[in-house]
Amino acid sequence: MLPSSVSSFHTTNAPSTPLSPLSTFSSLSASSSSFSSSLSFQQSSLQYRHLVSSGPGSKTLFGINSKPKGILRVSCSTSGPLKVMISGAPASGKGTQCELIVKKFGLVHISTGDLLRAEVSAETEIGNKAKEFMNAGRLVPDEIVTAMVTARLSLEDAKEKGWLLDGYPRSSAQAESLEKLNVRPDIYVVLDVPDEILIDRCVGRRLDPETGKIYHVKNFPPETEEIKARLIARPDDTEEKVKARLDIYKKNAEAILSTYSNIMVKIDGNRSKEVVFKEIDSLLSQVQRDEVKSVKSENSVPESGSRSSQASVSQDKWRGIPTRLNNIPHSREIRNYFYDDVLQATQRAVNDGRARLRVDINIPELNPEMDVYRIGTLMELVRVIALSFSDDGKHVKVCVQGSMGKGALAGMPLQLAGTRNILEFMDWGDYGAKGTFIKIGSIGEQEVSEEDDMFILVAPQNAVGNCIIDDLKAMTVAAGSRPVILINPRLKVGIVN
Repeated sequence: MLPSSVSSFHTTNAPSTPLSPLSTFSSLSASSSSFSSSLSFQQSSLQYRHLVSSGPGSKTLFGINSKPKGILRVSCSTSGPLKVMISGAPASGKGTQCELIVKKFGLVHISTGDLLRAEVSAETEIGNKAKEFMNAGRLVPDEIVTAMVTARLSLEDAKEKGWLLDGYPRSSAQAESLEKLNVRPDIYVVLDVPDEILIDRCVGRRLDPETGKIYHVKNFPPETEEIKARLIARPDDTEEKVKARLDIYKKNAEAILSTYSNIMVKIDGNRSKEVVFKEIDSLLSQVQRDEVKSVKSENSVPESGSRSSQASVSQDKWRGIPTRLNNIPHSREIRNYFYDDVLQATQRAVNDGRARLRVDINIPELNPEMDVYRIGTLMELVRVIALSFSDDGKHVKVCVQGSMGKGALAGMPLQLAGTRNILEFMDWGDYGAKGTFIKIGSIGEQEVSEEDDMFILVAPQNAVGNCIIDDLKAMTVAAGSRPVILINPRLKVGIVN
């Protein structure tokens, strides 16, 4: 596999002895490798925390064993108001917990059922489209529901107060649609209740047709005999239909598990509503506290001075973004998955205010004929990221070590010192992006100018052993609070047997 990830990287005055292996973070979008470990080392007063992937029992350039660890994930936390998704089977108590969450945290409660009814009632364009499917007895397509959800999330109240997304997404397609639109919660809460309890809760429910109030023959009986006499069972609350709904829920829940597994928390819902909410309250409060600490840490820069002076803070955090691509040539379609994976994660991180991102790309040894493919893939990734941000009107500076094949990196397997030449002759679109919104230069403090909005630096792992480390450090400091994306191919040369 050719996994890529972004990891923490910050200045420090610690000694240059290797650090002990770091613990694994939770992931924004996870990749897996059969043999992965988390390592750290220090060199030239810069501390790097990153991931490596190699074969069983092998050693890296630094002679550190890589032991099988299973799935490895790196975290990229979000910022802003609280964002919560909650899921639960029918009769799991989800509605009650949503009411309590909204009351305590002031979140905007978003339910797809409510949205559909509101849009249809208001006869909006999207509501009319949904109504056509509903009148025909068909499910409303994912794209329509996702459009309604994202439109609701884009309103000011949801942006300012945060949101609670209730019972959505319900399928892998819906989850993937939200991911592509950068809609991701801070936490995914699942209410877990045994099937027999859920069936009992549903079958024992009774509806008061006059008030719309829901009762339960055992757990919540009616107040008077008069009310009891008029209660009716809902058509969907038969044991057969409840079991069918539970089967559908389980299949849907399993389908989206991989998308939110790293932020999912299961809550035992077979307890009183007060006890269940106490646990949810504790979890959400902890998420808020962690977020406040993160924001304070990132905002602890001097109040005065230019962008450059703002970078005098000693600890710039580099957040992780994992993805994957096999190490053999693939079709354009397959490679696009790789580019899109990195791009979406990078966009999410930058939009969430992250200023230091590092994309580690582990490139295993292949025969020399593969070098052109590998460097082409790497440079195309750089181009995709740069064009994406330039399309948003940002001025992007793309910088590489050395130029025209010269410099300390000349002669390395991937000829990274010649990437400047490759970048200069790449296709940068029909609208003159290169030279206006995108400029190409060398890694160094002298390349930083006030008109630059962000920087993409291409530098190999091996650079930490030569002079480029000082240039990287100086340029990162000069960039100040502006985003810096370090594309860091990990060349497997000099392996210790």
